[in-house]
Amino acid sequence: MFEYTIDALDPQTSARAGTLTTPHGNIETPVFMPVGTVATVKGITTPQLEQLSAQIILSNAYHLYLRPGAERIAQAGGLHSFMNWNHPILTDSGGFQIFSLRDTLKLDEDGVSFQSIIDGSKHRWTPEDNMRIQNQLGADIIMQLDECPPYPAEKETIAAAVDRSAVWARRCRIAQTNKNQALFAIVQGGIHLDLRLESIELLRQAEQEAGGEFEGFALGGYSVGEPHELMFETLPEVAQALPAEKPRYLMGVGNPTTIIKAIAAGIDMFDCVLPTRTARMGTAFSHEGRLNLRNARFADDFTPLDPLCTCSTCKNYTRAYLRHLIQAKEMLGSILLTHHNLHFLINITQEARAAIQAGNYENYLNTWLTSPAAADY
Repeated sequence: MFEYTIDALDPQTSARAGTLTTPHGNIETPVFMPVGTVATVKGITTPQLEQLSAQIILSNAYHLYLRPGAERIAQAGGLHSFMNWNHPILTDSGGFQIFSLRDTLKLDEDGVSFQSIIDGSKHRWTPEDNMRIQNQLGADIIMQLDECPPYPAEKETIAAAVDRSAVWARRCRIAQTNKNQALFAIVQGGIHLDLRLESIELLRQAEQEAGGEFEGFALGGYSVGEPHELMFETLPEVAQALPAEKPRYLMGVGNPTTIIKAIAAGIDMFDCVLPTRTARMGTAFSHEGRLNLRNARFADDFTPLDPLCTCSTCKNYTRAYLRHLIQAKEMLGSILLTHHNLHFLINITQEARAAIQAGNYENYLNTWLTSPAAADY
């Protein structure tokens, strides 16, 4: 049901192109996954996502559990039917959201108790509960329940999260028996290389103890406030320590330059709210760097948003018009910028794949890093 095939390896870097087979279609990697936290990618419809060639979207078990409820979504036929998306879906376990609200949770070895951000109601999750909820949601790829420590945090705190996440990964693997869903384990360890490598080793042990392998591995606890330069001090070695035959997913990264550098390190999958969130703030990605359309310098600029972009926003609307929409607080402005920003990230991963297959990803990487766009991210 699930298979990851390496289609090409770049000869100069660790970049790789692959194909992940799922029940709702194949995913060609490297891939950027638009985030539809509550079963919608903000500012864009599912047909428009298809037009952008989005291969897979991400939703969040925590938010959907709270509203409208996993049981209700199951009654609708699962997330695919509920939101009219007939392509692959990944659901995050919600661990990051729970642990980002540390003042409202109680943690023990068996699970975590937390309060709803919607109404303050109290809830309790064990790894087994989380698997049941994600099973009800019906995504193709699901994530283990893990503990995501904040940044910065004491090394002892991060080490404890590594241990607990590995124990919970084993329990998730045992509880997850739906062959239509792939379960990814999550590597923790913060910025500490030794803890990251230990986390990988513990997760491989968890596979043996649970009697079943994980279908993929994710890197959590990166891009949680630390400088991206600091992340890259450990990311390449951590990525190479992961099983070569399994997909590698760097969670929460949507910075174009970071994506391109992480692909060179051997990462396959990315997600982030950055393209949609910045669009709602009036900011666009471009080959010139980020463009804040609120700036007065765009008021009489009747050129395309990004002359090098082929999306419908850039083909049909000028910077001046987009600035007018943003200044007038018209929702169309956010919609058009969302369309462009998602196209931008999906397109660079498609370009990256083509460069890997052509055996010249190093040239693609260096061209980007010396361009005006790179310095602005």
